[in-house]
Order: sequence, then C-alpha cells, then structure tokens
Amino acid sequence: MYLLNDILVIFGLSALVLYLCHRVGIPVIVGYLLTGMIAGPYGLSLVHEVDTVKVLAEIGVVLLLFTIGLEFSFRNLLQARRPTLLGGSLQILLTVLCVTAVSRLMGLSYGESVFIGFLVSLSSTAVVMKILQDRAETETPHGTITLGILIFQDVMIVPMMLLIPLLSGKEINAGVPGPMMLVMGIGIIALVFVSAKWVVPKVFFGIAQTRSRELFLLSVITVGFAVAWLTNRAGLSLALGAFLAGLIISESEYSHQALGNVLPFRDVFISFFFVSVGMLLDTGFLLKNTYFLVSVAAGVIILKVLVAGLSTMVLGLSLRTVVLVGLALGQVGEFSFVLAGSGVGYGLLAGDRYQVFLAVSVLTMMATPFIMMASPQLSEFALKLPLPAKIKRGSYPLGAQKRVREKEHLVIIGFGVNGRNLARAARAAGIPYVIVEMNPAAVKEERKKGERIYFGDATQEAILRHVNIKEAKAVAVVINDASATRRIVEVVRRLNPKVYLIVRTRFVQETGPLLELGADEVIPEEFETSVEIFSRVLAKYLLPKEEIERFVSEIRDEGYGMLRSLSREATSCLDLELCLPNVEIKSFRIMGDSPLVGKTLAETQMRKIYGVTLLAVRRKDRILSNPDPETVFRPNDILFVVGKPEQIAEVITLFSKGPS
Repeated sequence: MYLLNDILVIFGLSALVLYLCHRVGIPVIVGYLLTGMIAGPYGLSLVHEVDTVKVLAEIGVVLLLFTIGLEFSFRNLLQARRPTLLGGSLQILLTVLCVTAVSRLMGLSYGESVFIGFLVSLSSTAVVMKILQDRAETETPHGTITLGILIFQDVMIVPMMLLIPLLSGKEINAGVPGPMMLVMGIGIIALVFVSAKWVVPKVFFGIAQTRSRELFLLSVITVGFAVAWLTNRAGLSLALGAFLAGLIISESEYSHQALGNVLPFRDVFISFFFVSVGMLLDTGFLLKNTYFLVSVAAGVIILKVLVAGLSTMVLGLSLRTVVLVGLALGQVGEFSFVLAGSGVGYGLLAGDRYQVFLAVSVLTMMATPFIMMASPQLSEFALKLPLPAKIKRGSYPLGAQKRVREKEHLVIIGFGVNGRNLARAARAAGIPYVIVEMNPAAVKEERKKGERIYFGDATQEAILRHVNIKEAKAVAVVINDASATRRIVEVVRRLNPKVYLIVRTRFVQETGPLLELGADEVIPEEFETSVEIFSRVLAKYLLPKEEIERFVSEIRDEGYGMLRSLSREATSCLDLELCLPNVEIKSFRIMGDSPLVGKTLAETQMRKIYGVTLLAVRRKDRILSNPDPETVFRPNDILFVVGKPEQIAEVITLFSKGPS
C-alpha cells in the first residue's frame, strides 16, 4: 500500500513541478530532480519506500541503455565520423585530463580523479537536443556538430562503466579468473554478432507475422532483460547488457517498431531514476554551501565550454560555430548520474563528494537554457575580439579558394535542399553563381564535382567580400540558423545597398525583423507550405486558377497576416457541396469489354441520355481537357465526369459492361 502511495505522490508531484518548470523554461530532467528533492528524506519526506523506488530506478536505467542501443547505428556514426569521432574523443579526453589534474591537486586518489573526470566529461543529450529542436537548430552546423559529440558521449558511457571496477582497485567479479573473464567477454561479443545477424531477424519475423502487438512488445522486453541478465551473470553491468540487447535489435528492420513500443515504458521508469537521484540530494547541504557549489558549477561550465570549443576548433570550423558548440556542451549530463550510481557502490564518490556532484550537476543543467539563449550574442561578441582571421573563419584544409571577380552574379548562402535546388535552376538558366557553405565535408565533396562553392561563415564580412558581394546582383540566404540569418542580412545590406536580397526563414515571426534589416523578400517556410497546400485544395474544389493566384498573392502581399490571425473572411466558395449542391465528380476507367471502346463522345450521347458531362480524358500520360465531340474512346482511358449521383450511377454501367 505504501508503494502505491509513493508512486501516486511521485507522479502527482512530478506533473505539478514539470508544469511549473515548463512555464519557466527549465528542462524536464531538472524538474524530476527537484521533485525528488521535495519528496525525499531531505525534503518533505513524502516518499517512504525509498529502496523500492531505487529498484524502479534501476529498471529505468536498463531501459534507457536499451533504447540507446536501439537508436545506435554504426552506419550513421561513420557518416559523421569526423565531428563525432575526432571532436567527441578530443572533448572527452581533454576534459578527463583537466579534471583529473585538478582533482589530484586537491589530494584525491588517481582512480577517484579519473572517475570524476568521467562524470564531468559527459553532457546532457536530453537537455541540449530539446533546446536545439525547439529553436529549429538541429540541422545547423553547430547543431550537427553538437549532436555528433553528444552521440559519442552516450556511447562512451559503456567503456566508462567497464572501467569503474578497475579505477576502484577491486576485481570486476570476485572468484572469476582474468582469462575466464576474457573468454566470457569474447563469448558475449560473439553472441551479439550472431544474434543480430541471424537469430533476432528470424525470430522477430515470425512474431511480426502474428500481428500481435502484445506479443511483439513482450518479446522485445524479454530480449532486453535476458541479455542484461546474462551479462550481469558474467560479472558485467546490467546497463551494458541492456545496451548490447538494443544493439542486437537495432541491426534488424524491426528496430523502429521496437523503439516505439519501449519508449513510453522508458520515460515512465526513467522518471523514477531522476526522482531517486533528487531524493539523494541534501537540500540542507545545498543551502549551507551555496557559494562553494555555485563556484564549482561555474568552474565546470567554463572548463567544459573551453574544452568543447577547442575540440570543435580542431575540426577547422568557424569561431561562431566553436562558441555555439562550446556553450551548448557546458553542463553535466544525465548519464553522469547513471555513472555516479555505479561509482558510489565502488567507493569512488565517498562522503560529501557525491552531494557536491549532485548539486553541481543540477545547477549546470538549470543554467543551460539561459546560456544557450544568450549564445548568439556571445558568439557575436567573440567575433569582435582582435583574433586572427584564420580563427574567425575556420581553418579546414580545403586548399586555396580564389577570390571571385565576377559581376552581376548570384550568391547562394547555404547548400541544403533549397540551396541545391536554387543552384540547379541557376545552372540550367545560365546564371553565374557562387555558393557559401559552412559544412566543410559538403564543400570538399561538391568542389570535386566542379561546383563553385566556398567554405566560410557568411556572418563575417571577409567571407562575403571574398565572393565579391559588392558586385552581386542577387543574394539568397537559405540556412536554418535564425540568428545567423539576421546577421548575414545586416552585413549584406551594409556591403551592397542595391543587391536584391531574398531570405528563407523557418518561422513567420522572423519575417518582420528580417525586412527591417534590409531583406527585399522573406519566404517563411512554414507558411509557404501552408500556401502550397491550400492552393492545391482550392484547385481540387474547382476554383478558377486566376482566383487562387489572386488569393495567394494577397496573402503574400499582406505578409501572411491572414494565416497569422485567421480573421479574414473567405471571399470565394470553398465548399463544393454549397456551391454545386447535389453534384459529384467521378473518374472511371474504360475497360476492354466496354461498349464505349471505338465510339466517339457524340455517339455515346452521354449528356443527352444520362445528363452527365465529360470534363477530361486521361490517356496514358496525356490529359485531354474539355474533349470535343469527335474524341474516340480507347481501352484504359480514364474519364472524369460531373453530374448528379443518380445519373452517375446509371452511366457507370457503360464503362465495364460487355455488349448487350
């Protein structure tokens, strides 16, 4: 009964705290930690079965690692291997070295120092990716680099957990000789390979054929916990086994379905994990040592920002990207809590050090949304510092880039989908153009194909001058970074007041500021999609083409005001049933045995006998609109007719009935 009460308290209090955190802009994970602080023994003592809650928390950790294994892809990791492998490994290595050195100076043992370095080196994937997604920056250069490093960190928790017993000086599994452990490890790796390659696909194929969602879900959970139990029996951690189980299923075509089934359970149980961590945080300790803890948290953020920025700078990216990536990775992550839980059991976080870790982690997480909110302004400040131009623009090894001497050319900033389509159209029309792109890998690849593409950050005047922006006739800005777009528009307009400047933005609220900065045209992607959809819908409802074009033109001229306010009254007829009551439009295929084959429209007397009007005929890839009376019908022609339902019901027999 106590357990049910505790679960009710946790869920109810979590809902209230998460709602308040959402209103303030605090991450969900911090909300769970605050819930634990309030409900735990150091707070209001609302939860009594703390040990049972910890068991539920362990299930959450298993499910968390299981889903990471499901989402993990060696293929995706190799595609972004440079930022992921090089940037991620440098970030972790440098952070561990710096923290280890500081910890050793404070008198901690070597094992404890390295372990604390592990804890600090990990950042929060959940917090950072949520903010990037909310700001539509996941596809920006800094968003891509940040995601790559976060993925690498998530994967590295597995070897870190394996090293915990070694750092503590204890045997991994008492009573099991080293050679036997090696044999067991090789056996587990072989099991993963064989299962992923042959066993799991065949088993899940048979299960999928039953079309039983319950059976599929139970099978997924069984595989996850079975492999976790097996690795645990071999002396390894449950979390590692769960990751390997996810990895087994991830290589099959059933991984997405499995992930979708497990995610709700993971979210529920992982909430218990973060709440249980919050219960361990001594609020009295936090209040008593506020100045010290805030100072340590600030030091951790500064260290991580500098190290992550340096790791990104090694990749050769621009200073703006370096600053944005560094500021995004300045917090301690959720996997550090998982790691810390294992470390406490081995004595690597004794005494008050665990409380210091919990408090510092929560403080860095809470600071992250505000730091990332200020990151564009901080990056602008960094660009104004008296630093070498090579650092500001990036030093990716792409070879010499000759200065553009052309005039009346088009400058395309950004080489995503829109940039590629625009370049293709300009090439087909014979318009001279150059491209500015911040993804060095894309620049290198496209340059091999003969594309006139330049690597650089277009927010900097030097890059724009290099592509001869002063002599350009038009500039198209088609990148996903809203703050960078505003900066580019301001610089372009200042360098060339006469250039035609067209900008694509993700959100309509950016339209006004961009127009004020000097853009001639702003195309908001979200409303242009809406315009395209409803223009096709209006065409489906038989509105004249010129009325649709006038309607769309009015919306664009008004700056999409109608779509923002939805206050405009429709001046056209949008409901076919109201405009043309009791009328239907149907399409029918003329079968080979139809009496219409070989006859002309006039011979069928379709309108005279049945009262049905033929609108168009589709013949293979051709459309014969408003066909004349002498049009001869052929097998497989598709006829589009309009008439009353009962009239169409009579004429339908002509299309398939054999000769009478």
